[in-house]
Amino acid sequence: MKKHPSRMPLAVFADANGEIRESRHLTMAARSGREFVVPSLEDLIPLPEGSELFVLPGRLPVGADRRGNRVIMDGPGGATVQAVAAFMAPAHTATLLADFEKTEGAPTLPLFAYAAVGWGDGRFWAAGFRSDPDPRQEPGRYHPRDIERNTMKRLREMKKNRLVQHLGKCCLTYACPAAVNYFMDRYEAPLPSSPACNANCVGCISLQESGCCPSTQERITFTPSPEEIAEVAAAHLSRTGHVASFGQGCEGEPLLAVDTIEAAIRRIRKKTARGTINLNSNASRPEAVARLAAAGLDSIRVSMNSARADCHRRYYRPRGFSLAEVKESIKLMKRDKKFVSLNYFILPGFTDTEAEYEALAALVADCGPDFIQLRNLNMDPDRYLDEVAPEEPGPGMGIRKWLARLKKEFPGLGFGYFNPPLNQEAGDRKQETDP
Repeated sequence: MKKHPSRMPLAVFADANGEIRESRHLTMAARSGREFVVPSLEDLIPLPEGSELFVLPGRLPVGADRRGNRVIMDGPGGATVQAVAAFMAPAHTATLLADFEKTEGAPTLPLFAYAAVGWGDGRFWAAGFRSDPDPRQEPGRYHPRDIERNTMKRLREMKKNRLVQHLGKCCLTYACPAAVNYFMDRYEAPLPSSPACNANCVGCISLQESGCCPSTQERITFTPSPEEIAEVAAAHLSRTGHVASFGQGCEGEPLLAVDTIEAAIRRIRKKTARGTINLNSNASRPEAVARLAAAGLDSIRVSMNSARADCHRRYYRPRGFSLAEVKESIKLMKRDKKFVSLNYFILPGFTDTEAEYEALAALVADCGPDFIQLRNLNMDPDRYLDEVAPEEPGPGMGIRKWLARLKKEFPGLGFGYFNPPLNQEAGDRKQETDP
């Protein structure tokens, strides 16, 4: 399979029936922030297996003519058509956004990422790169019948464990890859524990304000007991030697359940020394982070859209914390020689601006995280730029160049997409792929 196309793919659009078609005359176009760009061939890879194509309502498609000019597209005979974007499979990071022209009354896009996509040589091409070789969320890794059989069996065996019953719904209703892996006894297991949160994130995927964009999944409505959590985590870590993680997309902020999680970690470690206990968190409560580290927490993944205080505040809309507390939590984990990842949201044309780069580089130099997870920002890019960017961010340098600069400036920093297991029996923690 070709790594990149030999010539620029054609622009694509969706017709009135929702069928995706290619333009006869216009080539693929893209966006970096709000800026129209023609992608380079090196930015394009075959659309990864497991990706999805989305039709963007209220948005006209855009292509490029032979001179590289931006052209708003229409269908045969002037028919109305709609823009199309790619939602890339896990372990892939987008380098450019789909371009479109919004029409009056266009709805806010749902909470997904929208990468540029085109058609050529009999296949779709998307703007991005593989950012982690880890196969833990590869499509087709299990047969659907095996997933259902294993899940139903465990739900019957552990019918009194509320956490297992919740994960069963995540697996069978939402096809959550982490929940699927738990029931298949492989890779990283989720440990959702907190229905409450101390932030009101613009792009929260489990709870949104009425009339906004719908959440992609339901939030857990209870706090499992330390016994319920330990029953799930200890068995999984004993079997796999991999990772068990608090702080999932189906919950709020786990640091608000610190008493429960602290007790659960101590119970887990009484039962097994294997595997990595991880916390996915907004890192808002340093004193709680310190307690969990002392109890046996091995790693933390800190959610972050920006290392600039204004942009961080506008996205998280925090209650009772700021970026200062986040930095303190990272430093406390490093003081105790724990592993720290940044769950860094990537939006081409914002993340890769000079101001954003400089702020992130300063945070890395000051706080010393070990790893950056290159996660695509899942929300309408226009809404994000309108509500989060304090001013027009300026031109992006390109995500690949942004990443190359980070690697050169911080040669000891790891990059990937998933929470790495911190032992060789489950895999090398410094997993990375060059774009």
